[in-house]
Order: sequence, then C-alpha cells, then structure tokens
Amino acid sequence: MKPTKLSILILLTVVCTGLTFSLAAQSTQTIRGKISDGVSNTPLIGVSVTVVTTDQRSFGAVTDANGQFRIDKVPVGRHTVRITYIGYEEQSIPNTIVTAGKEVILNAALTESVSQLNEIVITGTSREDKTATNNDMAIVSARSFNVDDTKRYAGAIGDPSRMAANFAGVVGGNDSRNDIVVRGNSPTGMLWQLEGLNIPNPNHFGALVSTGGPVSMLNNNNLDKSDFMTGAFTAQYGNATAGVFDLRLRDGNNEKHEFLGQIGFNGFEVGAEGPIGKNGASYIANYRYSTLGVFQSLGIEFGTGSSTPLYQDLNFKVTLPTRNGGKWSIFGLGGVSEIDLLGSEADLDGDADLYGSENTDSYPRYRTGIAGVSYEKSLTERTYIRFTAGASATHEKFTADSLVRNTGNEVSQRYLRAQADMNTQKYSFNVLTRTKINARNSIVSGFYIDAQQFDLFMRNVYANLGRDTVRMNARDNATLYQAYSNWKHRFGTNLSMNLGVHAQYYSLNEQAAVEPRASVQYIINPRHTVSLGYGLHNQAQNITTSVTQTRTPSGEVMLTNKDLDFTTSQHLVLTYDWNVTEHLRVKAEGYYQSLRNVPVERKASSYSAINAGMSFAAEEEDSLVNNGTGHNYGVELTIERFFHRNYYFLFTTSLFDSKYEGSDGIERNTAFNTGYVVNALAGKEWRVGKNKNFFSLNLKLTAIGGKYLIPINFEKSQQMGRTIYRPEAAYSEQQDPYFRTDLRLSYRKEYTRSTLEISLDLQNLTNNKNIFDQSYNPRTNAIVTQYQQSFFPVPFIRYTF
Repeated sequence: MKPTKLSILILLTVVCTGLTFSLAAQSTQTIRGKISDGVSNTPLIGVSVTVVTTDQRSFGAVTDANGQFRIDKVPVGRHTVRITYIGYEEQSIPNTIVTAGKEVILNAALTESVSQLNEIVITGTSREDKTATNNDMAIVSARSFNVDDTKRYAGAIGDPSRMAANFAGVVGGNDSRNDIVVRGNSPTGMLWQLEGLNIPNPNHFGALVSTGGPVSMLNNNNLDKSDFMTGAFTAQYGNATAGVFDLRLRDGNNEKHEFLGQIGFNGFEVGAEGPIGKNGASYIANYRYSTLGVFQSLGIEFGTGSSTPLYQDLNFKVTLPTRNGGKWSIFGLGGVSEIDLLGSEADLDGDADLYGSENTDSYPRYRTGIAGVSYEKSLTERTYIRFTAGASATHEKFTADSLVRNTGNEVSQRYLRAQADMNTQKYSFNVLTRTKINARNSIVSGFYIDAQQFDLFMRNVYANLGRDTVRMNARDNATLYQAYSNWKHRFGTNLSMNLGVHAQYYSLNEQAAVEPRASVQYIINPRHTVSLGYGLHNQAQNITTSVTQTRTPSGEVMLTNKDLDFTTSQHLVLTYDWNVTEHLRVKAEGYYQSLRNVPVERKASSYSAINAGMSFAAEEEDSLVNNGTGHNYGVELTIERFFHRNYYFLFTTSLFDSKYEGSDGIERNTAFNTGYVVNALAGKEWRVGKNKNFFSLNLKLTAIGGKYLIPINFEKSQQMGRTIYRPEAAYSEQQDPYFRTDLRLSYRKEYTRSTLEISLDLQNLTNNKNIFDQSYNPRTNAIVTQYQQSFFPVPFIRYTF
C-alpha cells in the first residue's frame, strides 16, 4: 500500500478546512445528566454535582425531582466531576473532556452506603478509579473503557478491540485483524453483547467462525462507557470461556441538534443526534463508508490495485421516554463488506501490495445486521427491570479459483477451488431485573433466549483429483436458553461477596449445564484491596463444527459432530489493587484456567478445537469427541497513571503459559501461547497558541512473544503443489517475537460552538518486519514468508458542531 498520497491528500483537506474557520473567544459548554441509584435505577433528588477545573474553579448544581442536573458555561478542557449525596458513597469522575462542539451528558449511578449516621455524609471509598465497571458485581478481571480511550491510545484507530489489546491478559499481534486472545484462549471464546443482546461478530469481513475482522462495525462515536472482562465473569454472562465485551450505546442529545463529520482510516463518516419533539426523546446515527473505496470511485489509486476493501456501516439509537418514568430504546447496526483478492493481477516480480495468494483469485462477501428494542423502568424504589428483544442476521459468501499459469507465468486456466454460502438469523429475547433488598443485599437475575436459524453450505473442489467434497450442507435451527441469578452481600463498608449461578440448555443436541460463580472483595484500607473470584463456564460448539459432514464408504452423509457437548472452563483469579495515589494505580492478578470437554479427533492426532480461531476459515474436522483438555495460567501487572496534570501512562504485562492435549495424549503449546506480552503507553497534552488550543502526543510500544506454528512439510508440499503441514509436530516451531511502535500526534481547536480535531497516527514507526504467515509457493518451489503491516501513516480529521 502507498499511504503517502493518501496522507497528503487528506492532510491538505484538513488544512483547507481549518482555514475556513475564524478565531473565537474562550469557549464554554454545558454538562448535564441524571443521577440514579445503582441497583434500582430510581432518580436521586438533591444530589450535589460539582465540576472542578484544572485551575481549581468550581461549578455546581443539585439534581431535581427527576434526578437531573445542569451546569452551564463550563470552560472547555479536562475536568473532575464530584458527586455527593447523604447516605451514598461519593463518586468522582476524573478527566471529563469538555469540548465546544458537543454537550457533555453524564449519567451516573451511586452506591448506597452500608453504614449511615444521622447528619453525616458517608462517602466510603471514593470511586476515583475510572476503570470501575458498569456492572458492580464484576470485581475481578474486569474494567471499563470509554470513547476517549479508543481515540487516545496510539494504534487503536477508534476500534474497541484494538484498544482492549492494551489491557493486561490480552494479546493482539495481528495487524490485519482485531481478534484478541485472552489469557491464551482462542478468540472464539469471546462473548459480544450490545445493549444486553448476545450479538454475532460485529466486524467487517467478520466470518461466522471468528469474533474479529480487519475493521470494526462498531462506531466509537456512538459508544457509551462499556465493560470488558477477561475471566471468572459474573453469572450474568454465559456461553463463553474467554472474555466478554458488554457494550453500551449512548443516548442522543435530547435538547439540541449536534453533527459531526470525520475522515480517517476507518472511513468517511457523517453523524447526527438531537431531540425528537419536546418530551425528552432523542436520536443518534452515524454512517461510514470505506476511505479507500471513496478514492477508488474517484479514480485515485493507492497501490492496492483490485484488492481494495469496500465496506459501509450504520449505527443508530432512538430513545423514547414514557410518561410513567420508563424508557424505550430502539437500536441497531449493520454493515456490508467485500474485497476481490486477485492473484491473477499480481506482479510476480515482487508485488509488495499483494493481498492473498498469487495462485488464487478469491471473492469474499459479507453482510451483518443487528437490531433491537428495549424497555426499562424502575418498578419501585428498590426494583428495576429491562426487557430486550432483537434480531440479527449474517451472510457470508465466498468463492475461490485456483490459477494455472503457462511458461510465461500468465494465467492460462482457472478452476473452482472452494465455495461457501453461509446464512444465519437469530431472534433474541432477554429480561434483566435488579432488586435492592436493603443497603447490604441486592440481587440481579434474568434470562436469555436466542433462537437461531441457519443455512450453511461449503465445499472444496480438487480439480487435479477430480473430487468435489461438500463439507457442509445444512438447514436447521437451534435455541440456546440461559438463566442466571447473582446475589451481592455487603458485610460492611470493606467486605463484600457475590454468589451466583448460571444455567444453559442447547436444543440442537439437548445439552445442559449449571455453573456456579463466586467472588469476594476485601478493602483493607482506601489504598489496598484484595479480591478472589471463581467461575465455571460452558460454551456450545460453533454451529459450523456441529454440521460438518462425514461421508461413509457407502456414500451416506452423517453429522458426527452434532452431539458434541459444551466445552467447559474453570477459572480462578486472585487480584490485588493498590491505589498508590489519587491518580496512580497498580493492579496485579494471578489466574489458573482449566479446560476440558474440548473437541478432538477419535483417532490419535494433535488436533484440538482449542486452537480454533487462528484463521477465519471454518475448520473441517469431523468425527470429533469431547476428550481434549487444556490449561492456562499466568500473572498480570498493570501500572496506570490516570490523566492528570496533562499526562498519563499505562504499562501492562502478562506472563503466561497455555498448553493442551489432543487425542494422542501429547502435551503441546496452543497456537496462542506467546508466553508474554508487554504494552507501554504514554501521552501528554499541551495548551498551545494564544487561544490555548490542545496539542497531544501519544506513544505506544508493544512486544509479544513469537507464536507457535505447525511446521510445513516441504517434500510433501512439492508433491502436492500446495502447502502441506506436519501435524505430528504441531506448534513446535516458534516465530520471532513481535514488536511494534505507534505514535499519535493530535491537535484540537475549540471554536465558539464547534470543535476541530486533527491527528496523525504513525503506525509501526520503526518499520519492524513482523511475520504474518509462511506458506509453500509452487511457482518458486520455496517456502515464502509474508510480513505484517509496514510503516503506515494514518491521518484523521473530525469536526463536531
């Protein structure tokens, strides 16, 4: 890819746009929102909300009968919001970014104090930690993130998954995709939730058998504060063995219309939000089209040739309050993506921009749509309920042609090599209730119903052998039922306990499981906290595995994988939190995870489904049984200085070991056993110029141990004319370690009623050659190495008004 032309063109657009604006006086903005009880969601009246600026000026307000507050004429910048209320623990929200182009709508939930004394405000432990989760029962291996994190971290490019790869226990290491490995687990062990719905892979080019893709369909401009969990998660979450993304969408501004336009790596984007009528209803919507697709349509080439990713997506949410204090929400996202990977157009003398293989023409096509509606209401002062219903659909179509070249290396013939057409539809309904029995006891309960219909077809064609192998051809349905209940008891201000149970039943093969979950937290003092968590988790096999065909010698087709049981994981986590100062936090976690009932082959082999997710192609192994095992254990360290006095830093490291046994009984490294990962991020912000605009610099360094591979059998690859591996030596060869440096420069200018942001991400600044893949090339009769992204500048411009 040749990014220089793209960078220059977009940066010129940025400069020209910036010159059209006139200078303005000191800008201010409004901060408003609603304060409610953390369990029952009932509004709290008379709560004191104070905004403290960096120069120690204070602006304040008190909530009204609806729990709402409003603070006008707050200067732009980063401020701390403090919320206090008699009988509730004080909460602080540091680094609240105030810009001229968008109102700050801040909704907070307070925790009732266990001990209450007359005429004394009991603040307990102030929640200065901005990583505190929305789900207050998630006390181990969990943290929150917000839009600011996805924009600020170098290399994140607005993607929640790439941002989460900076957290302890998480491994990225694939520049072309945002799949994340949690504690040595396959990325297919992840659960994605959106507004309470269990959703399919929310990424462009996101295959049915994966949880990631090159570009996220989730728009960070629509995201609200969300949770990310890496193990021993609470009873509320099921059908996952690795981690959870619990995503929330923010409500649109219900008082004024606001707009944005932006250009960046993820695409050209326009967005709008504002009120609907005068009863507090609102909307928010963002549409995006791929950047390279726009320039291709204009006839501008950037070196990608025909291999130009084309995609577009839409995110939206409509919020409709009711007169009885309830709220309806209608939300959704959808995207389409396609790319032509044409080896027939490759420059065989050295095509550095080649995507795919020079011996294959392939045509992937994807569509994903998710839509839902929810209703939430506080039934009483102690009970809250939410109903959510939704539907989702995925479509994946793929064809690939094998190419035959003549002596002049021109394509002389082509043969169909592979074909897939996979369609799913899922209809979902769930209920969540929260009940506060008293200040010490609360219960969260609910259930999920996910009814899926699927129509899956996949075949491989071996023209040289005259064989056509259909691997999937199934049209059926399956329903997953889940129910849970979680009780939280607070023995006092410093000691709390969560006990929960999760149960699930899968109709496809009539499998059922009951899972206990438990955690305890002890606050030694305001600086030191110790937590312990345990969870038993089960996950159904991917639907593509269940319907993989086995053809008997007589020609009969059997589904030998259909009766596979859940894969089971037991996770134990010990956490130590040390709040060194108000702005500096150290967190250490140790964990052990045991996996059993992992699908392996009946015959003795190294295969295990524990390694699924290395690629986005469906696995084709049949005749599997639940006899495989595995384990992951490790230690993690996080040192984080929250943004204060115009700088922050984040250092995370994980040391871990991930092993498995296939049906041959030999212990091996998993495909994800990199052994270690180190992330170091830092950033600083300056006020520059006579108008005190904002300039920031953010740096990220990542080092990851090399991945283990299945060695290539060179002699057999020569005989077959394609890559053949040595499965008996699976994951015995290790790649070189991965290293990458990203630098982000950004500038923000505030006008009277608008904000202009310009940034430049310098990705892989040192141009380090990280290995992506190795394969056999029959034309050159050699094993070739493909490398990941080289140095690549990514410009970005965003204007809100």
